[in-house]
Amino acid sequence: MTFEWPAHGLKLQTRIETRAATIGVIGMGYVGLPLAVAFGEAGCSVLGFDLDPEKVVALNRGDSYIKHIPGGRIAPLVAEQRLAATADLDRLGEVDVLLICVPTPLTRHLEPDLKYVEHTTRAIAHTLRKGQLVILESTTYPGTTREVMQPILEEDGLLAGKDFFLAYSPEREDPGNPTFSTTKIPKVVGADDPASAGLAMALYRHIVPQAIQVSSAATAEAVKITENVFRAVNIALVNELKLIFTAMDIDVWEVIDAAKSKPFGFMPFYPGPGLGGHCIPIDPFYLTWKAREYNQHTRFIELAGQINAGMPQHVIRVLADTLDARFGRGLRGARVLVLGVAYKKNVDDIRESPSLRLMELIEARGATADFHDPHVAQINGTREHPTLNYRYGVAWDETAIADYDAVLIATDHDALDYAALAASAKLVIDTRNACGKAGVTGENIARA
Repeated sequence: MTFEWPAHGLKLQTRIETRAATIGVIGMGYVGLPLAVAFGEAGCSVLGFDLDPEKVVALNRGDSYIKHIPGGRIAPLVAEQRLAATADLDRLGEVDVLLICVPTPLTRHLEPDLKYVEHTTRAIAHTLRKGQLVILESTTYPGTTREVMQPILEEDGLLAGKDFFLAYSPEREDPGNPTFSTTKIPKVVGADDPASAGLAMALYRHIVPQAIQVSSAATAEAVKITENVFRAVNIALVNELKLIFTAMDIDVWEVIDAAKSKPFGFMPFYPGPGLGGHCIPIDPFYLTWKAREYNQHTRFIELAGQINAGMPQHVIRVLADTLDARFGRGLRGARVLVLGVAYKKNVDDIRESPSLRLMELIEARGATADFHDPHVAQINGTREHPTLNYRYGVAWDETAIADYDAVLIATDHDALDYAALAASAKLVIDTRNACGKAGVTGENIARA
């Protein structure tokens, strides 16, 4: 059966292929900003939407607020009028394509919180016109695009696949990864009608080396969930192996480094103090929640979540026990310096960072927790860790480091001087094998 393009789709296809389409990106954060820059650098006109007025002002000035996206990439786009930003959602109707890059957090009960997706979709519906393409990029459970977004967008009588077009393409950002940036990562695209799929494929071909079409939006949503479940489960596995091998007096990092020499059948994952970032600690629970609708149980995923969630407590036990064994004291009244509050090395992103939980646990035991991070000067407002909000980091000072009872390495930033740390600190608790990787040894260094 031959597919016939709807008239509105044919017009939009021409605009996309000739780069005449205006691209709207909703949510100018760690996903939306690099996406907007990529389309701008590909010769498209981009309008970014964000409710944070500081971000809007910064972008329109040509400045960046994300460390790994330099202002030198934004300023030329602003000067050439290929990138602008606004907080006015009434302008959503001006653009041809809308890419939704908003948060998808969990509730306190570990259930999906889609309020940002729903609020954004309703804002789009308010200005939706014929011939627009709407693509969700936020990670979510299979069925969100069709079951949540489509009914809202169709409330006023416009039909998906005929009057407007709707697709899902999961973001695959890895902040701080110098090898794989936005324009070097293949894009998965899924839609429930051929026109929407074709338009989304044509759009992403402007900025990525390969666009991969799957059979439906739900399938594309499942791809993203699968990628993140894979990582969460494997990280949980090595975290459990760390506990087992430590009890056996075996170095888990040495084991992994030797195992990865096998050219097939093994992929290295590394233990740590817990999971961080917006995706890995959260997304598996989206699938767990959705699976209940089909009377399916996700025991493997839930067990991985329990193991990873328990790692901060394990680190605190090692910290307290080591202080007791070395100095005859516990945590109460101790001064602890946490090195690194970003969730991963060499970035300034603290979302879901295990360091924040570690600081809370340290202070709950009657100790003082300060932090130093070369990429994060201040812990800005977080919903989950209100006691840490607006706390400033301390400066790197080798003399001051010697005054702390312990230094806890929570994030292994390359910019940190681990040799100087080991020479100054009374006790170093290393959760990332940062000292080992830097070739730094000492009796005052312990792993957790």
